[in-house]
Amino acid sequence: MRGTVARLVLALVAAGCGRGDRAAVHTGSPARFGFGRAATTADVSAWDIDVTPDGTGLPPGKGTVPQGAAIYARKCAACHGPTGTEGPSDRLVGREPREGFPFGRDPRFVRTVGNYWPYATTLYDYVNRAMPFDKPGSLTPDEVYGLVAFLLWRNEIVADTTVINAHTLPQVVMPAHDRFVPDNRRGGPEIH
Repeated sequence: MRGTVARLVLALVAAGCGRGDRAAVHTGSPARFGFGRAATTADVSAWDIDVTPDGTGLPPGKGTVPQGAAIYARKCAACHGPTGTEGPSDRLVGREPREGFPFGRDPRFVRTVGNYWPYATTLYDYVNRAMPFDKPGSLTPDEVYGLVAFLLWRNEIVADTTVINAHTLPQVVMPAHDRFVPDNRRGGPEIH
């Protein structure tokens, strides 16, 4: 009985390939699958929005703390709380890693903009790509610069009069900058 079932399965598999002989077995990938198209320069540019620690990739625009505060109240406070400390989503404000946890209760490290992020430009990159949660990528460069200014100010990193733009943002030294080791490994293909 077992041999009969195995032969039946093999016969069904062979029939599913179109024919029962070896010529029906696919031996390679087709040259083209019949859908899609080659990416254009414009297609690549639309997705090439990364910002590096030195500021490469930052767009034109600017933002201030008051502008960022207004945008934060409209687009961020529902998830991060009115001051960036309440949640329900990740806490954004705080310089002390264990701030807000009574002694002996919860000693986990609370990562915030003020105690964990090594580069201010990374903050721009992340907000630009991923926020707000319900409409990621919908903020204008000026809105992102304003939010970054506000968050840096709330974390006591910049003054309330600071204007954040492509020139000033890479100059901001984050409190956690020296807690990270740059990855300067070589040996594989270099990507430029």
